[in-house]
Amino acid sequence: MSHTVMMLLAGIALLIVLRLVLRDPARATRWFLLLWLVVSVGNLLVGVLTAGYSWSAEAGIGLIVFGVPAAIALLARRFVR
Repeated sequence: MSHTVMMLLAGIALLIVLRLVLRDPARATRWFLLLWLVVSVGNLLVGVLTAGYSWSAEAGIGLIVFGVPAAIALLARRFVR
């Protein structure tokens, strides 16, 4: 399984945990977006500084790693109570 897929699954898992622990969907979404942004930026920095990927390559993957779980979180906040 690729690292990107593992990160996407980790993001979805974090969202599920926060939605279960924090009963307020809006609060859970805010916390998720903040935490997931920190994790995504950390993942980007590890890819650039230690794995040797270029900033441009990591930026594209970083958008996917942050964007997909963030979009799911925002959709879940809107449609799932």
